[in-house]
Amino acid sequence: MTVLHACSSASWLGLSVGLLALGLTGGATESAATKEAAYRAMHLFGDWLLVPLALLTLLTGLALGLGTHWGLLRHYWVLVKLTLTLATATATLFALRPRVSAAAEAAAAGEEVEAGDLIAAPVVSLSLYLFMMALSLLKPWGRTRIGRRALAEERLARTRTAARPAADSRTAGAASVE
Repeated sequence: MTVLHACSSASWLGLSVGLLALGLTGGATESAATKEAAYRAMHLFGDWLLVPLALLTLLTGLALGLGTHWGLLRHYWVLVKLTLTLATATATLFALRPRVSAAAEAAAAGEEVEAGDLIAAPVVSLSLYLFMMALSLLKPWGRTRIGRRALAEERLARTRTAARPAADSRTAGAASVE
């Protein structure tokens, strides 16, 4: 699951780089054909790759959070990554995709396209993905209150388990001496 999450996350990041390049190309060119091709490519990537990668990243992240010792709410870095992934996936679905679709339609009709949003969105998402990748590697900020409580409970359970065999062996030894 970790490999699938890392691959989908890296793919989402790479796709953002590609969308940024296409947005810059569409915004900077004077050629109507190049502009249309750039925005159509963004639309194609948005429909076929962006949403599946966003959802796959979110689902594999949830599975890792629920299925590993990191938990979803035990560490601040996991909580921040979850929040940012939800926000970027939502923005992808409800803000970026409609804008890319509108830009592709406008360029195909020969209308002028405002490229600012089509450049800004990949810049913001790329920055967030790089930040989330750094969080995954550095794991800063420590445990949340829930995580500290869970750690204390785990330690208490370990000390109880470790103390039992020693108490049993002393009792057994005392019984044999009598």
